[in-house]
Amino acid sequence: MDGPRADAQRNRELIVAAARDAFAEDGTDASLREVARRAGVGIGTLYRHFRTREALLEVILDCNFETLRERADYLLNTSTQPPHEVLLGWLTELAAGARTYQGLPRSIMAALDDESSELHTSCAAMRASGGRLLARAQQAGQVRADVTVYEVIALALGLAWAAQQPGGPSDLMARLLSTAMYGLAVPG
Repeated sequence: MDGPRADAQRNRELIVAAARDAFAEDGTDASLREVARRAGVGIGTLYRHFRTREALLEVILDCNFETLRERADYLLNTSTQPPHEVLLGWLTELAAGARTYQGLPRSIMAALDDESSELHTSCAAMRASGGRLLARAQQAGQVRADVTVYEVIALALGLAWAAQQPGGPSDLMARLLSTAMYGLAVPG
């Protein structure tokens, strides 16, 4: 037999679609029982497909992280912009994606620190891509050498979290990230 049965594949697709909707409404802490209910499957079926919340998030986010990885590679190979501007643009894309679901910035940071998380591999690969952009900006003398990729990703995710809070202006994240880049710049 070459792959999952048709009904199992259909259930998996229903769970992923229901999770996207539930996470969009209730954030990444949405009830997995509610996800199963929306998908029209039992909670056991959900857990057969996704052992953990992080495994479900990984499936939903992997294409976003893959896009960020590809974007970083593309920018490294083709961009004619100054490296610090390329880094800012990529961090803005990361932060915008992290705003997709309430609680997602926290989930990504936790996965970066937890190698046992099923979301860790995707997050680590995305961090490595950002690290290459940061290294280029540092080599060009445009970003301080003492700044780490973990710090700039934490900064972008923290700003994504701040932008998720009610009452702020719609362009808050972009403005804060742009301001933060001044702090990352090499003095002089």
